[in-house]
Amino acid sequence: MRVAVDARMLKMSGIGVYISHLMENNLYDIALGNEEDLKKEKVKEIIPFNSDIYGIKEQLKFPYRKLKKLKPDILHVPHYNVPIFYRGKMVVTIHDLTHLVLPEFLPNKFAKIYAKVMMAIAIKKASKILTVSQNTKKDLIKYFKVNPDKIEVIYIGAGEEFKEEKEEEYSYLYKKYNINKKDKILMYVGNLKPHKNLEKLLEAFSLLDNKEKYKLLLVGKAFSNYSNIIKREEELKIKDYIIHTGVVDQKELVDLYNLTDLFIFPSLYEGFGLPVIEALACATPVIASNVSSIPEVGGKEIGYFDPRNEKEIKKQIEKYTNKKITKEEKEKYINRAKFFDWKKTASKTKKIIDSL
Repeated sequence: MRVAVDARMLKMSGIGVYISHLMENNLYDIALGNEEDLKKEKVKEIIPFNSDIYGIKEQLKFPYRKLKKLKPDILHVPHYNVPIFYRGKMVVTIHDLTHLVLPEFLPNKFAKIYAKVMMAIAIKKASKILTVSQNTKKDLIKYFKVNPDKIEVIYIGAGEEFKEEKEEEYSYLYKKYNINKKDKILMYVGNLKPHKNLEKLLEAFSLLDNKEKYKLLLVGKAFSNYSNIIKREEELKIKDYIIHTGVVDQKELVDLYNLTDLFIFPSLYEGFGLPVIEALACATPVIASNVSSIPEVGGKEIGYFDPRNEKEIKKQIEKYTNKKITKEEKEKYINRAKFFDWKKTASKTKKIIDSL
């Protein structure tokens, strides 16, 4: 059995993490993507393929002939942008249907049409469709009338590096970000895409009583260039309480989860919601939106709010930061995170591929 993967998104957040962990577990023999990036991964043969995702160019530049020469039994496409002229067997992972569920946030009508057409092609061409949550499976059936038997739900998880730490391991962050140890630290990890609903989080923060006792950390690449966010923070008079970390490495991200008193995830729609599991794995309490896949992932171990209601978000922030989190509760957080495991993900994915 020879398995190929389109690994162009390897260095992106979300899907890139997904590809990387499957590679670590020796799922693939052939990888298409950036040659320099792939040399560091567990893969036997590399086909250089650097075309941007989404659009005509990736279809025209896809290395159909080179791939055919290597004769893979299965091609795994980890997103819905499948090569439309490829005639071999394919397994396709569809993580979410954000473009169809929340079209109001798309830049233009073409983006929705493109997503719908490409998903329909992916569904038709795939021998098997993988999703990362029951919610995405439900959405696929709703929007495309897919036979449920064609869809397999395989959960993803947090890496082993996400774990509870002693204070001395992350205490350097107080000095680095000029944080008082008495501050109640809140954190959001992610990007600035409209469906992430960050503005509503800022509005909720502005309503907090005793704001001077809080610090809100905004973590991720998006907060390296954040002029619009700064403007909104100034309008809400909360700029002095917000810290933009920009990009952090994996070690610092784990340390930040451990430093944090409360992780907040206000997204309007998620295919899975990986940061929720990363925070729980670090024994950090989480409050999050009560929509899409998030309750499926967080279970009973996290608090929920209506993501469109800033007063409800504010209420949950105060509830969780004003109570003492017990050792037993922390153990429940960690055990919830352990349910989602990359080795299980790889094993189940391999089983599906082998069955074809």
